[in-house]
Amino acid sequence: MQDIQKVVRTTPTTLARPVGSYSHITIVPKNANIYTFSGQIGTDKEGIIPTDFNAQVDNTFGNITALLSSQGLSEEDVIKVNIWATKEIDWEYFDQIWKEFFISGNPSMTIAYISALGLPEIDLEIEIWAAKS
Repeated sequence: MQDIQKVVRTTPTTLARPVGSYSHITIVPKNANIYTFSGQIGTDKEGIIPTDFNAQVDNTFGNITALLSSQGLSEEDVIKVNIWATKEIDWEYFDQIWKEFFISGNPSMTIAYISALGLPEIDLEIEIWAAKS
């Protein structure tokens, strides 16, 4: 394998294309710093969680942007996304926000529907991992 200098996202031709907006493989440069982040939820700047699911989506991605910025990172440094939802995701809306956020390509991603998160009003939690040389 060649010596890579930044995160590479790819899907091998030996597999079917992903069923969503993600890559099957994310390659991290050898000397990169790895960042793990706590799952982000849809609180606004006052810590209020909206009841509307799509508002939680918006706030969650806003919180992820702020989190990455606080470490001098951007969406292109994200190597893995884990998504947990307690309600059915409005995929048309979610994919629009996802594509606006991940402009450099889709990282590896896992999604799970679960029965509950940390508080009853939380319907969505997104955890990210990032790497940067």
